[in-house]
Amino acid sequence: MARTEGQNEQIREVRKEKIRLEALRQFSMKGLCATRIQDIAAGVGMSQGLLYHYYSSKEAIYIDMIDDALEKTNQAVIAIRDMNASANEKILFSLQKLFQTIEQNDRFRQTCRLIAQATNSAELPEDVQDSILQKRKIPYRIMAEIFLQGQKEGSVVSGDADELATLYWTSINGLSIYYATLKEIDSIPDYKLLAAMFLKDIHFKRDSL
Repeated sequence: MARTEGQNEQIREVRKEKIRLEALRQFSMKGLCATRIQDIAAGVGMSQGLLYHYYSSKEAIYIDMIDDALEKTNQAVIAIRDMNASANEKILFSLQKLFQTIEQNDRFRQTCRLIAQATNSAELPEDVQDSILQKRKIPYRIMAEIFLQGQKEGSVVSGDADELATLYWTSINGLSIYYATLKEIDSIPDYKLLAAMFLKDIHFKRDSL
């Protein structure tokens, strides 16, 4: 029996996901320049010719991975902004989830490292770099909106909301990239340590979390 269009699309997405995972592993170890598309194909267990049915080049895989990660991040931050909750609750919730993800998800850690590299990569066209940069700015703008909400509610420290958002995201990215360089993670800092930089009234004990 011939496969339906939906089944073919599902198979296609499964194969693309396998390619992205293998590419991420190799990009993380060797970087974009030293990674060869034939090595990605071999790692996935498919011919180079078949891989070209899904991606035209290793750069196309690289860009697709970053676009996918940024899109998911932006959707998640928008969902947090739109929660029916105080800014204090939104900030604590977002930090808790992000710290959990940093600790448990190596793919997230490695992708953060690739995104940071991609913005200034000489191996990517300038228009692609600009597109990545514009997408990276979205969560910063949204987080600034949440900080403004918190300042109006009286829960967030005073200061420029854009600067607070920059501090928030560079802290998250820095932690992600740092832990991406480690083979094993025993533990990560308490997310409320970072929350205390933004919220006026944070009291906690480490062993209570």
